[in-house]
Amino acid sequence: METFGKRYHPPGTPPGTLARHGEGDTTRVCLLEYSSEQCTETLAPTPEQCRAAMQNDRADWLDVTGVNDPAAIRELGETFGLHPLALEDVLNSGQRPKIDFHAKHAFLILNLPHLIDDEIVLEQVSLFVGDGHLLSFCSGDGAAFEPVRQRLRQGFGRIRSRGVDYLLYALVDVIIDSAFPLLETLGEQIEDLEDQVLENPDKSILTTLHLLKRDLLLLRRALWPQREVISRLIQHDAELVDETMRPYFSDCYDHAVQVIDLIETYREMLSGMLDIYLSSLSNRMNDIMRVLTVIATLFIPLTFIVGVYGMNFVNMPELRWRYGYFIVWGIMAVLAIAMLMAFKLRKWL
Repeated sequence: METFGKRYHPPGTPPGTLARHGEGDTTRVCLLEYSSEQCTETLAPTPEQCRAAMQNDRADWLDVTGVNDPAAIRELGETFGLHPLALEDVLNSGQRPKIDFHAKHAFLILNLPHLIDDEIVLEQVSLFVGDGHLLSFCSGDGAAFEPVRQRLRQGFGRIRSRGVDYLLYALVDVIIDSAFPLLETLGEQIEDLEDQVLENPDKSILTTLHLLKRDLLLLRRALWPQREVISRLIQHDAELVDETMRPYFSDCYDHAVQVIDLIETYREMLSGMLDIYLSSLSNRMNDIMRVLTVIATLFIPLTFIVGVYGMNFVNMPELRWRYGYFIVWGIMAVLAIAMLMAFKLRKWL
């Protein structure tokens, strides 16, 4: 996961400035107007079509993906009466999840996590909801919302018979639940890593441990505030969320809590594995030092004997023994065996 993915303006830039940050996908806009009877879809709608959609009785969803065109974002903001500071947050990805309540709409920022080539990627999703319409700005390709689009097109479930508050729930539910497949993959990696730590710890495991801990720390930073966002959305006394919709958002809140619990559990498991890894290295070093100490201890008396008989003075009586060489070897062998048996009895080996 990218450690610091925030895009921002240089200090001193006037508030509400909309600017392009790097290169990205082309901004794509799709307008979906729906009722219980039908759903119409308009690609690249004009401002006039958007204003007409705001005036009719049908609910409408303006789906914007690949947020990288300041001119298009500014035009949409003027059409729907969005605050310039909120539009600035839409373009500056890497924002902390939050919810702001304006006069006619609420503004939410959430993070949608997923895996691309075994790398964790966070897409910022900005939502404006109110007055029977919902605008979503996704910094990625918006593929995660395709099941919701299909439900609208085909009329599955109750999504077309409910207002935009149910559509908001459907999108928030997708964003929150997208963390579960990702965490499941991380959980499998952690389980495999735990087996390696216990069986054969090495430096490569330490590198993987640190990478996983960093990813979980960044996930916690990106996903933890989403629980507070949903809580404020439920508790806000406004017509934004109907009473009948509060149980649905409470379910999203429960899922957000489960995501945080999984992240914290995995972080504790990794911290425990790091302790096990360091303990394993320490135990291995102790085993090595114990073997080396035993070998050195065995050779201390043998070295003494060899040193004494290596002096070769003329008056040493043992120099003329016929079997002296073999006797010395026997003494040294018996001494070494006796020391090994003593170490074994004391459980030093």
